[in-house]
Amino acid sequence: MKVPIGNEGVYVLDTASWRTHRPVIDKAKCIGCGFCIVYCPVNCYRKNGKEMSVDLSYCKGCGVCRAECPRQAIDWVKEDN
Repeated sequence: MKVPIGNEGVYVLDTASWRTHRPVIDKAKCIGCGFCIVYCPVNCYRKNGKEMSVDLSYCKGCGVCRAECPRQAIDWVKEDN
């Protein structure tokens, strides 16, 4: 899918099929700091108020979010493929 930005465009690919593990946010531990947003290389995290969510359509399962979370609020779950 091509997303227009100004006069240019960028390609946004559904990369979920690459993943072997996926992130799951532990809402009891998450404080909504946004580190996952800052460090996610594909920008699949969203913040709604203090609550974080992840769009798994674009998550590659790289684990950067989990490694950088200061509260260890991101669990890593093996995909069921």
